[in-house]
Amino acid sequence: MTQRGPASSAIPLILLQKGRSSRLRAGHPWVFSNEIEMTLEAKALLPGSLVRLQDAGAEPLGLAYFNPHSLIAARVLSRESERQIDVSFIVERLNKALALRDTLFDRPFYRLIHAEADGLPGIVIDRFDDALSIQANTAGAESLRPLLLEALESVLSPNLVVWDGSSPVRRLEGLEPCFDIPKGQLEGPLEIEENGAVYFAAPGEGQKTGWFFDQRPNRALAARLGKDRRVLDLYSYAGGFGVLAAVRGASSVLCADRSATALDLARKAAERNGVAAKMDFEKAEAFDYLEKAAARGEKFGLVVADPPAFVKSKKDLAQGAKGYRKLAKLAQALVEPGGFLVLASCSHHMTPEIFLKESVQGFGRRQGRILHQGGAGPDHPVHPLLPESAYLKALFFQLD
Repeated sequence: MTQRGPASSAIPLILLQKGRSSRLRAGHPWVFSNEIEMTLEAKALLPGSLVRLQDAGAEPLGLAYFNPHSLIAARVLSRESERQIDVSFIVERLNKALALRDTLFDRPFYRLIHAEADGLPGIVIDRFDDALSIQANTAGAESLRPLLLEALESVLSPNLVVWDGSSPVRRLEGLEPCFDIPKGQLEGPLEIEENGAVYFAAPGEGQKTGWFFDQRPNRALAARLGKDRRVLDLYSYAGGFGVLAAVRGASSVLCADRSATALDLARKAAERNGVAAKMDFEKAEAFDYLEKAAARGEKFGLVVADPPAFVKSKKDLAQGAKGYRKLAKLAQALVEPGGFLVLASCSHHMTPEIFLKESVQGFGRRQGRILHQGGAGPDHPVHPLLPESAYLKALFFQLD
């Protein structure tokens, strides 16, 4: 049965403070708690409640879901205050996102929904052909679950749906971790096609939705640079950079990661692509591996270092910056003269300027050049008024 949302008159009203509606009027998708009249009624609303937004002059400003306990108190769903937030609303957003991805990609392996930029705040959906992995990172996203699942069934009718609520950001919304499979059975790793190679993802066992589609264009460029070279894929996870480099003609590839589970996925991908003979896998902590490899005099034509976020919050920025500088220092020592180094950061709070500065300082007196500064692929669009959501940074260097 198709589910409908409540009538407009039944939706609670949230008032913005006088003079605090300009950002929202300009198109920003968030309203912060210090911009809202936090009345007793507002504070009593359940996290994730659908609300109507109105300025101090009683002008309607749209519909949002609301969490009185979060700094980002309201996340806009529609600028139309009379709009029904029902299955047809979600279907409309899904179809728009699907049309964009169908324009961008020939095969159904991509991020289908990227939160605010696709009009569904707090929701991330990765598509693995007929399987979907969903991250619900806000109370509002959880509240939309019945509508979203029905809409996905209508638009895609997937064989498998994974609802992954394991992200630590959920704690900011007062949500407990969860992991559920609303449809189908997860009987092992999911097969992925990307850049002409095949990989394997394990939702619920790895990080995020089980795969990092955001690095797709950076993997392609790195693989081009690694042709006929010895390649080190550090923090390799399931082999995203390393396997493609091997497929595209690297002479040899070493994948290093501290997770045995991730390395098993990378090994499986190497076998599936017929490149296992020129790939090795080592379970190791990255900094420890780099120091020991340098002591042995190891050299590679391409070194890729794509670590987890070093900066989890603003207070970690200074320490995280030192971590990226140290990583650059250790990694460059393994790059042969004329070889290439790729450094990546997925830390939201690490700006491109600081990341570049710290990386270059890590090279010391060694000379080189910046070849490319990349970000996430186009299936990770950025809301124009949320530039900080462009979290991924990838730096490509050639070192003398």
